[in-house]
Amino acid sequence: MPKLLLAAAQTRPVRASVSALPISRKMVRRFIAGPDAASALEVTRTLREQGLAVTLDVLGEDVTDASQAAATAAAYRSLLADLADADLADRAEVSVKLSALGQALGADGHKIALENAASIAEAAAATGTTMTLDMEDHTTVDSTLGILQELRTQHPWVGAVLQAALYRTEGDCRDLSNAGSRVRLVKGAYAEPASVAHPRKADVDAAYRRCMEILFNGQGHPMIATHDMALVAEATATAARLGRSRESWELQMLYGIRTDEQKTLSAAGVDVRVYLPFGTDWYGYYIRRLAERPANVFFLLRNLKNA
Repeated sequence: MPKLLLAAAQTRPVRASVSALPISRKMVRRFIAGPDAASALEVTRTLREQGLAVTLDVLGEDVTDASQAAATAAAYRSLLADLADADLADRAEVSVKLSALGQALGADGHKIALENAASIAEAAAATGTTMTLDMEDHTTVDSTLGILQELRTQHPWVGAVLQAALYRTEGDCRDLSNAGSRVRLVKGAYAEPASVAHPRKADVDAAYRRCMEILFNGQGHPMIATHDMALVAEATATAARLGRSRESWELQMLYGIRTDEQKTLSAAGVDVRVYLPFGTDWYGYYIRRLAERPANVFFLLRNLKNA
């Protein structure tokens, strides 16, 4: 069902119907800070007061022209300035989708995305914080890792995201487990073909455990992103077994999911960072969150049928 929803969600009729549902707008508010930077800063301050760190995502992906990509980069630079002005940069960074920075804009897409990402990295450095490059579907991995490598020549703290669902990811984990390397490990939220990704959930979970072990045994900074509490328990146990200090790794969870557990883990001495998206272009992000939670999928489809 999740893969079918992800595929169907790309069609214009489904997008229009889902976007128009009142229940969609209500559920979106659970996962998204609000429509603008002011909303995101308010939520960021609240989360910091709860002992949580934050990574902020300006929603939007798959831009269709260079001017849109430049506007997204400008929005990130403005957000970083706002974080500095609000004295929030010590516990907040930004997460960036390269598709929102022009990665798919033909032959020049890689160059456009790199230039835009570099401008955001410079702004993050000036603000005293960091940025992480989100990973998208498998067709973008080589370009994204290439841009990561180029950015790290000037900013070695730029973070990467790797998806355990992909067969290649164990090798990528080994390549990126060097000192100072920040790597967010996720299961993967894209509908991928069996030729490049594990088709069964059990296989993805097993791959996640293997990748997690590689990162924890490396010299980098693992960012373990999961809401699977069994994996959370394994991560904390592995960190303890290997003598990892609190500041040498972190857990990451999405805004609006397992909020009580986030606070409990932080209070117990685990560094927890919340992925906090904001903006008006919420559709793609929202559909991926639904696909991760089957109960929400059926709830949405029932409302769509009755609309």
